[in-house]
Amino acid sequence: MYEGVVQDLIDELGRLPGVGPKSAQRIAFHLLQADPADVHRLASILNEVKAKVKFCSVCFNVSEEETCRICRDPRREQSVLCVVEEYKDVVAIERTREFRGRYHVLGGAISPIDGIGPDQLRIRELVQRLNDPGITEVILATDPNLEGEATATYLTRQLSPLGLKVTRLASGLPVGGDLEYADEVTLGRAFAGRRAAE
Repeated sequence: MYEGVVQDLIDELGRLPGVGPKSAQRIAFHLLQADPADVHRLASILNEVKAKVKFCSVCFNVSEEETCRICRDPRREQSVLCVVEEYKDVVAIERTREFRGRYHVLGGAISPIDGIGPDQLRIRELVQRLNDPGITEVILATDPNLEGEATATYLTRQLSPLGLKVTRLASGLPVGGDLEYADEVTLGRAFAGRRAAE
């Protein structure tokens, strides 16, 4: 343990996701040895982010304006809505350059163990958005894990009565992977989602 403010810094850094005690200690000592101008710039950016960045009033993506750039873009496909768990998922999908529709960020996934139920997510806002007669398809792009699957199943049940086409991202084997290293669930999904050979 270190004295006073150094230990406080290590403790605060350790609260960041993915940063364990050793990493927090390394980052803290890096900051102590860094040029003061660099540390002030980092502190300034952190304060600026907290002051300027908010959530889009339409899709709940991060934005510096009332609505994000994707919601403001008139070239985006208005009839398809992709539902994701977190705003970082929007970035991942955008990098593919395959999707040209709009998004809805839930703010997490259903996880009873963590005390997160449907009421803690932006599902009510999603259903309100689907009152727009222009939307014809909802793509559920939740993570392929237990929580993501539970969320997708719940959403499918909620959205099916609305008469919309509800789809789920395909899942299965990664390109460049070996069958012998695939787990049973992934391999099972690859079989279930097979398509005609081209």
